[in-house]
Amino acid sequence: MHSENFDLSTYFRRINYTGQAAADTATLHALMRHQLFSVPFENLDVQAGKGVSLVPEDIADKLLQRGRGGYCYEVNGLFAMALAALGIPYRFIAARPMFYPARRPKTHMALIAEVDGRQWLCDLGFGSYGIRAPVALDLTDTDIVQDFDTFRLTRDANNAYLLQAKVEGEWASQYGFDLSPQEWIDFAPANYLNSTHPDAIFVQKLLVVQHGSGGRLILLGDVLKTVTADGVKTQQLTKDEIAGVLKNRFALPVLQ
Repeated sequence: MHSENFDLSTYFRRINYTGQAAADTATLHALMRHQLFSVPFENLDVQAGKGVSLVPEDIADKLLQRGRGGYCYEVNGLFAMALAALGIPYRFIAARPMFYPARRPKTHMALIAEVDGRQWLCDLGFGSYGIRAPVALDLTDTDIVQDFDTFRLTRDANNAYLLQAKVEGEWASQYGFDLSPQEWIDFAPANYLNSTHPDAIFVQKLLVVQHGSGGRLILLGDVLKTVTADGVKTQQLTKDEIAGVLKNRFALPVLQ
């Protein structure tokens, strides 16, 4: 993933990263955590009726220069630019969201990075129950604790993977995927569906998620949730309060 206007030092400033950078496991983990905790998952453009551009230069401008966030193609696309700049091999994969009542197409996008002889699932754009650090693909059927969340990967007879998260004490399927590499252009139909179809959650409701080391802040429609290890606090918001939360809690512009 290459963008003419992507600059690694600008990226590091955007994600508040001041450590060493190399094509190794430590850097991969550090960059994913720093970006996840700095760049929000958000669908403001979809809610404003604007198209979501997959042009790499538009993504870099939006997330780096304008201080915005984005949904999976944008935040994972930005991460791919950083991996490319560091010389870390990766591939895009298409994933099928599994938490809907009916079977869905593979509209989610994530990354598989390869460092130090291992393959790692990296994903900065799955919202509420997304992974919080890279997950090694060889850790199947193992509880993977990340901060106060627990995940696991399972694998079926067809070598397909399923990512699950423990939600209220029960395993909840998040998405399924295989390792078939995808080209960037392959996500154009899914991006169009997610940004325009009336059944898409991004079209139906405002959704903003900001992860942090101590929890996550979720704005879904007019409900603000603060999730920590101690539990969930919920607050109903007015239209004016939503504008204030976007500005003051997420550092994002008000919906026009």
